Amino acid sequence: MLKTQRRIAASVLKVGEGRVWLDPEDKESISAAVTREDIKKLISERAIQAKQKKGISRYRAKKLHLQRTKGRRKGHGKRSGKKGARLPKKAKWISTIRPIRRKLVELRDSGKIDKATYRKLYSLAKGGVFKSKSHLEMYLKELR
Repeated sequence: MLKTQRRIAASVLKVGEGRVWLDPEDKESISAAVTREDIKKLISERAIQAKQKKGISRYRAKKLHLQRTKGRRKGHGKRSGKKGARLPKKAKWISTIRPIRRKLVELRDSGKIDKATYRKLYSLAKGGVFKSKSHLEMYLKELR
């Protein structure tokens, strides 16, 4: 019925024929349109319009991302790759040793431990005896 008009409108609007909307009230004037100029006139009169593109909703993706930021959905079943691949051993070691060494320097500078004790504790820390800063503090309490 309005196949030609739809095809011309699609080419003018630079969209597919499926996205061309023809006003059902203006059927007579649309069917009378035969040239590209007529179609352009109808487009300016809003009798012919291009439908909006269908988008993909990000709702579910956003929802999942929010859950993951909370720490959900990160169990064993969701993990691929070794433990060392998710957080390299070296990175873990660095984040453990730096606070311990900082604490040791702080204790030495404040005079709470002498240089000899500092060296002993430093080498113990390097050997991986203390698993955290709090563990070091606990060790010092037991030592005194």
